[in-house]
Amino acid sequence: MHKGLPILTAGLIAAVALPAAAHHGWSTYDAGSTVVVEAPVLASRYQHPHGEIEVEAEGKRWLVVLAPPTRMENRGLPADDIAVGKTVRVEGYPSRVNAGEMRAERIAVNGRTVELR
Repeated sequence: MHKGLPILTAGLIAAVALPAAAHHGWSTYDAGSTVVVEAPVLASRYQHPHGEIEVEAEGKRWLVVLAPPTRMENRGLPADDIAVGKTVRVEGYPSRVNAGEMRAERIAVNGRTVELR
């Protein structure tokens, strides 16, 4: 066996594991507790693996984890609909790990509601 093979193998395993570790599982959100916020979008990231927006409602700032951009596009939620300054109504589940973070189940904007899950 080549002396560098164990190091190469360990490096490949780490390279594959890091993206998986960075992606949080949905089990960290409390599906038994629904949060509803309505507020203007302060920041918007239409990105992979999940879009995100930031809003502030009742003195609390929320990081709202959305669906992947392809799903949002397919369901009729283009990036312009969640642009900074747009008012949105988001229903979702709060994080059990990160205070001020929620996973969105649906978002209402421009007079329509889009299911994200």
